[in-house]
Amino acid sequence: MGDSSESVSVDVEFISLPGKEHIVKTSHGYVSVTVFGDLDKPALITYPDLALNYMSCFQGLFLCPEAFSLLIHNFCIYHLSPPGHELEAAVISPDEPVLSVDDLTDQIAEILDYFGLGAVMCMGVTAGAYILTLFAIKYTRRVMGLILVSPLCKAPSWTEWLCNKVMSNLLYICGMCGLVKELLLMRYFSKEVRGSTDVPDSDVVQACRRLLGERQSPNVLRFVEAINRRPDISEGLRRLQCRSLIFVGENSPFHFEALHMTSKLDRRLSALVEVQSCGSVVTEEQPDAMLIPLEYFLVGYGFYKPSQYSVSPRSPLSPTSISPELFSPESMGLKLKPIKTRIPA
Repeated sequence: MGDSSESVSVDVEFISLPGKEHIVKTSHGYVSVTVFGDLDKPALITYPDLALNYMSCFQGLFLCPEAFSLLIHNFCIYHLSPPGHELEAAVISPDEPVLSVDDLTDQIAEILDYFGLGAVMCMGVTAGAYILTLFAIKYTRRVMGLILVSPLCKAPSWTEWLCNKVMSNLLYICGMCGLVKELLLMRYFSKEVRGSTDVPDSDVVQACRRLLGERQSPNVLRFVEAINRRPDISEGLRRLQCRSLIFVGENSPFHFEALHMTSKLDRRLSALVEVQSCGSVVTEEQPDAMLIPLEYFLVGYGFYKPSQYSVSPRSPLSPTSISPELFSPESMGLKLKPIKTRIPA
């Protein structure tokens, strides 16, 4: 936060709030769910992209003091890991069938039943955004809102299908080798942070590369294969009645997909935020860009930023940081409008 006297004052222990891991048995296998916060509060569930878990996909967002205070003040957080993607996961038995995307969404319904949850807020990144969107289509009454980052909704393009096939073959033959890591990092991050022969990778990319090395390649292979066989759910988007907030990096390989998805959603209930100079995993690469849109999205549900935190230059409450479009009555929950996070010079 720098030395600004107006910085948010948040106890380090509060940011480091320990989560409790639950291993939930479903009809499609076991799922790791890490829970943070007060169980009496509304639930926010998260689902990460391929080969990631909450540590490597959402930690950047939750380490922002303003985002943390906003989310943990209003929600109990339930971080779902794709099967076998949790920390220190064992290899899933090869005798276990590969789950389809429908199986993965049905797992979520069983997890909500396990915790006694009704309607939940959902936050997903790319493949995880697809799973949560499909969940919202199948279980409409169990989703109060969608926060989607570089989401997918169509079947894989030939380019994506081929890239996933290459990854699948490499994972099967070589495991989580250097080439697989590079393909995944290209999927997640923009060129600016991935570095080059002359410029080192950014800290976030280096950390992600280390965490990828901890994944069990057979488990990652299963998730890749499920996502590579996903159907087009574009038409189902028209049936969604919950509000949707979509973030996409302008340098994301799935930028066009997010625009397509936005065009299929009810414009009265959806907003698109395009994050400049950013790849797919906005939650890690540019989490600050999510703060203002998140707060104004949540205002429409009656959620608010806790008053005990003073305003900082980065805070969604700082008038100098707010896009003029967000002052309109529509932005307060009646109608969310497309915005960009930066204004080109």
